[in-house]
Amino acid sequence: MFFTTNSSHFLITSPTNMTLLPITLAVFIGFLTIGMQLPVLPLHLHDTLGMGTLVVGLVVGAQFAAALLSRSWAGNFADMRGPKKAVITGLVTASASGLAYLASLAFVAQPALSVWILVLGRMLLALGESLIVTGALGWGIGLLGPQNAGKVMAWNGIAMYAAFAVGAPVGVAINAHGGFAGIGAGTVIIPLLALTVIGTVKGVAPTSNRRTPFYKVLSAVWQPGVGLALSSVGFGVITAFISLLFAARDWGNASLAFTVFGIAFIGARIFFGHLPDKVGGARVALVCVVIEAAGQLLIWGADSATMAYLGAALTGFGYSLVFPGFGVEAARRAPPQTRSLAMGAYVAFLDISLGVTSPLAGALAGAYGVASVYLAAAAMVGLSFFVALSLLLAKVNKVRHA
Repeated sequence: MFFTTNSSHFLITSPTNMTLLPITLAVFIGFLTIGMQLPVLPLHLHDTLGMGTLVVGLVVGAQFAAALLSRSWAGNFADMRGPKKAVITGLVTASASGLAYLASLAFVAQPALSVWILVLGRMLLALGESLIVTGALGWGIGLLGPQNAGKVMAWNGIAMYAAFAVGAPVGVAINAHGGFAGIGAGTVIIPLLALTVIGTVKGVAPTSNRRTPFYKVLSAVWQPGVGLALSSVGFGVITAFISLLFAARDWGNASLAFTVFGIAFIGARIFFGHLPDKVGGARVALVCVVIEAAGQLLIWGADSATMAYLGAALTGFGYSLVFPGFGVEAARRAPPQTRSLAMGAYVAFLDISLGVTSPLAGALAGAYGVASVYLAAAAMVGLSFFVALSLLLAKVNKVRHA
């Protein structure tokens, strides 16, 4: 059977999982700040500041654009200074983004200025996220070895999307009682809590003593990176526009859509996250992009909140294994001395996808309605099927000629 479970993979007390646990927990705590903002920020921009869907897409996408620009620096920082130091620096930077959010509230009467200050906060958050993710991946692979790269990606992904699932309803609750000021304060405080979790965790030595040009690892990971970029469009339109879709259809609170996405994502990682290492990343991605595309089509055609929830769940399940699926292919192509930089280059394709998707989808939503972005996303995700197929066929041909 293609989908088989492995109890040692999701048993928390297994040695490898115990090694990853504090790093995973720190990533979870750090990403709670992003999860809290998912259902709140678009509505704050739209309802409080009076911005249209294009501006909403631009502000949401600014984080991913800034993360893209910081990946090379963050990867080299982790390789040269050590991934633990990268994670610590990232948590402090993410905390600083909350100060910008709080400052933006002083200029609500000047919406354009308030938006620009929010953009500054999104850029700081992006830099922090870039350092946290790049450092955590390099740290985990450094502790467990490249043969466990898929597991490291799986558990870091569990942390990230569990934070989205938990953070979304928490953010709605905070916003209901403390407004956007509560979100800003939470963004300042929460990342700093993660510092207590990793303080005593063993670091790994830097793997490089000089800066490596980004293009040298980019050439190794570009093909699986393109697959990641196309498949990430589905995730991007959920983060940026599901709240607006629910508001337009009068379906109530959209936070449950983030929660079911996160639960499906985590469940797939727990029970099937071992598959990319075991049966091959391209094979896993080939199946899972179809599941993700089906989820997007369900949201597009949904006539009720229940159908949209089901679409979000399918999207989360499929996308969950696409990331480590293509990621294993990227890790196997990269030189070991540039491990963190290679992972940063791979994740950069996610940044490109989300940074481009949000404003383009915002323009599409303004012209054809919010639901239209999910039909377009299904088409983009479907294209990643052919990338996975190409990787799989290349591997088969290599084996035949070996």
